[in-house]
Amino acid sequence: MIKKINVGLIGFGNVGSGVVKILKNRRALLRDKIDVDIVLKKICDKDISSRRDINVDRELLTGNADEILNDPSIDIVMELMGGIHPAKEFIIKALRNGKHVITANKALLAEEGAELFALSRERGKAICFEASCGAGIPIIKSLREGLVANKFSNIYGIINGTSNFVLSEMAEKDCSFSEALKEAKRRGFAESDPSLDIDGIDSAHKLILLIYLCFGRFVSMKDIFIEGISHISISDINYAQELGLEIKLLAIAKKVGDELEVRVHPTMIPREHLLSSVGGIFNAIHVDSDLAGELLFYGPGAGQMCAASGVVSDLVDLIQDVKAGLFKPTMNVVLDGSIRKLRRIDEIESRYYIRFMAIDKPGVLAKISGVLSTEGISIASVTQKERKKQEIVPIVMIIHEAKERNLRQALEKLDRLNVFKEKSVAIRIEEV
Repeated sequence: MIKKINVGLIGFGNVGSGVVKILKNRRALLRDKIDVDIVLKKICDKDISSRRDINVDRELLTGNADEILNDPSIDIVMELMGGIHPAKEFIIKALRNGKHVITANKALLAEEGAELFALSRERGKAICFEASCGAGIPIIKSLREGLVANKFSNIYGIINGTSNFVLSEMAEKDCSFSEALKEAKRRGFAESDPSLDIDGIDSAHKLILLIYLCFGRFVSMKDIFIEGISHISISDINYAQELGLEIKLLAIAKKVGDELEVRVHPTMIPREHLLSSVGGIFNAIHVDSDLAGELLFYGPGAGQMCAASGVVSDLVDLIQDVKAGLFKPTMNVVLDGSIRKLRRIDEIESRYYIRFMAIDKPGVLAKISGVLSTEGISIASVTQKERKKQEIVPIVMIIHEAKERNLRQALEKLDRLNVFKEKSVAIRIEEV
């Protein structure tokens, strides 16, 4: 006899509607695959009157989450509402009431995950979160299970579709940042307030989860250096391409000796690397493991159905465990004892691209090289574009590997000189 599993959904927005579509339209397929009939018993949302692109029985709808959280017949709760509160309180109540939890809420897990995962272990109930990073890309399951015997040295991730679309649009259409962002909004790839995406916050939330899976430690948002993409110009993209490089917003976790660098910022990477070809709203996560080697996980990083696919993947995994009477702790992670501390951003060493907007007159290059030299920074190459006497021209430099602190000190001095009409732009270069 086929067993039934009752599930409840909190959050009937874009992703929640996608999950309902799958559970309704693929119910027979899933039943045949796992010998369990998945019954969506209740759907909670603060707005139960607006039309969705999937029809459900109105008796399933409620505005009161307690109808799900306090229902002893519901085994699994899917939290897809987003935000920190009241999502955190709902998850805590679900766990305390003996229910497993599935969420796609990367901000909540990044900022409150340590507490929630501890409670899940205490209560013997799982929190699954495949769709929280990379939408339908199975990166969480791969790191936790497929690569369970591996140790990791580096993570490089393009994990925000909005920012990647904007940079790709600028490169392909030769347009400005503002024009590319406007197009992203028009096509539904950016929110009306896109700051979480273009400022790197969303990428940092996802990076925290990847770091915990790979290195066994929760870092806080204040531990991550975060820099967005709004200062990137089409000139920077064009100059990068002339140098055989592409600009991507990268989330980076990188072991250097016994320290771990954790940062999110625009990065120039070699055009021949696979990450450089990741365009549009697509995401990719490159991990360097000691046994399996270098791996790249790639796919759409946003979208209703790909995110819903990740949620249903978690649901099926949990149902298999419930059916077998098993409990797998949320994350079987082990602290990487070889990492002594996190490396501060001013201690990192990198090659850099620098663009100055200078008055075109004699002596400017000498001033730049003099200041850089006092900070122990050497120039690998320099190009002065569009030479027009007494007008503003860009000076583009690539510098050899230097410490971030020294570069920042040099740029602060240079930006105060009256020969520059705009603040200098510096972009880190990673060999990946």
